Amino acid sequence: MLPAKAYVFIGLNAVRTVSIIALLLVFSSSILVMVDDIEAVNAFVDGGSNSTSTINSDYIQNSTVPNQPAGVFWAVLNRLLIIGQTVVLILSELGWPAGFFDYYFPVLGSDFGLGALGVMQCLIGASVLSHFVKVFPLVSGFFLFSIGCLNMLIGLIFRERAKSTRSILSFRDRADDMLSSLDKTKEIPFSKYRMDRDAEMGVGVKEPDTAHART
Repeated sequence: MLPAKAYVFIGLNAVRTVSIIALLLVFSSSILVMVDDIEAVNAFVDGGSNSTSTINSDYIQNSTVPNQPAGVFWAVLNRLLIIGQTVVLILSELGWPAGFFDYYFPVLGSDFGLGALGVMQCLIGASVLSHFVKVFPLVSGFFLFSIGCLNMLIGLIFRERAKSTRSILSFRDRADDMLSSLDKTKEIPFSKYRMDRDAEMGVGVKEPDTAHART
């Protein structure tokens, strides 16, 4: 049976894997939404939507672009920012490059917990869900928002120890320490058995290794 720390390690890495999947889904869905918005704007500009209801509506038909000055610019910029943020958060979850995040984005570095990551994921999910979107962006936004809430909860529980606890390298070092401590505990009764056996054979108890070397 595995120790409790091993289950914590597996659970935290499972959450990290799901978090990366959610970010990838939002990344891909944002690209699809941006492409659909551009196609809808092109159709609107070319005269494909000349009805009075479309001209007076708040959004361009079949898009998330507001029907206002520079609406296309801000809509596309919003999607580009979401895509860029998802890339940064994916790299943060992978822990590469660690020195870059520790120096330029400390809240996403190894010295901070998962609370800030969860807040950013919730903000991205809320930004996606604040518009009328299709099923795929809708599901990915809900998924990312849920994972963000879970990461905030984990951040409150483990605080700054969350990333070090789920780190594969640190877990391997702890496992090596545990194995070495187990080896030491096994060597103690074995050495006592050798000393008792040598005493019964009339060999000096204080120098068991020397006595075995002579034989």
